[in-house]
Amino acid sequence: MSASPAIPADQLRLSVAPMMDWTDPHCRAFHRLLAPHARLYSEMVHANAVVLGDRARLLAMDPCEHPVALQLGGSEPALLAQAARIGVDAGFDEINLNCGCPSDRVQAGRFGACLMREPALVAESVAAMIAAVPGVPVTVKCRLGVDDDHEWARFLAFIDTIADAGCRMFVVHARNAWLKGLSPKENRELPPLRYDWAYRLKRERPALQVIVNGGIADAVEATAHLDHLDGAMLGRAAYHTPYLLHQLDVRWFGGAARTRGALLRAYRPYVEAQLARGVYLKHISRHLLGLFAGQPGGRAFRQVLSEGAHQPGADWSLVEHALSLTEREPPKP
Repeated sequence: MSASPAIPADQLRLSVAPMMDWTDPHCRAFHRLLAPHARLYSEMVHANAVVLGDRARLLAMDPCEHPVALQLGGSEPALLAQAARIGVDAGFDEINLNCGCPSDRVQAGRFGACLMREPALVAESVAAMIAAVPGVPVTVKCRLGVDDDHEWARFLAFIDTIADAGCRMFVVHARNAWLKGLSPKENRELPPLRYDWAYRLKRERPALQVIVNGGIADAVEATAHLDHLDGAMLGRAAYHTPYLLHQLDVRWFGGAARTRGALLRAYRPYVEAQLARGVYLKHISRHLLGLFAGQPGGRAFRQVLSEGAHQPGADWSLVEHALSLTEREPPKP
């Protein structure tokens, strides 16, 4: 049974945030096992890199990942449209425009959070992408505002301008972005969260699909947002405590809960296929380290993988050894 029957199943959205250096194909393949109904997101890729760069690497994706979205950065409508078309041709199920990243590098390139000051440009970009990928959702991930801008009317005008261009879904990281004086890490932690703005947006624009992001740490908190919104996007909590994804998937969409060990062993075919292609275990196992966070043997599990995956010839037997250290005592609820 769904956690919130008032939300149609095709609109209820559990998502994992796009996270640089984390949500690569190995991570997404693991998260798909944990949460069969979740919408996964790529790391952010600049549109210019998609058009001119190493597409085989930048757009790498395993078929098991679907549904998965490609998050693009950029501010040139024609270039974004071209990148969106390439992304869809590569198999991505959604194109998401980043209007929330506050890093200096992003600002220098005139994309990310600074685009919240240019709603007309964002609308033009969204319209161009929608025209380039008919039938594929084009969505926007944004903040509430930039720096000390705390005007509801300005935020709503930004949303309305983009919605008028055809965007029907917004992922709202429910805090401002500070473009000067805070690091990207601090921007994820220090500006105060204001979930009430996301709630108000859904009340005033009920036709839009609104997903909340930012600071969501556990299943109770994530589920509580469903009283007001269409879903939640988890970031660091999904990565550092990935079993939370499985708990939410079962709670929201139904199905039988599986143990951490069973889920990990279901990952074995993917891991061994990657090893056979020459991928080193360390590139895969780093995404597993939080699976037993807070559980008996969890520290030993992390230690075995962290120390052993870098060794030449490391293979699935190392994962089994790490897993065996967690099976000596019953798991915590």
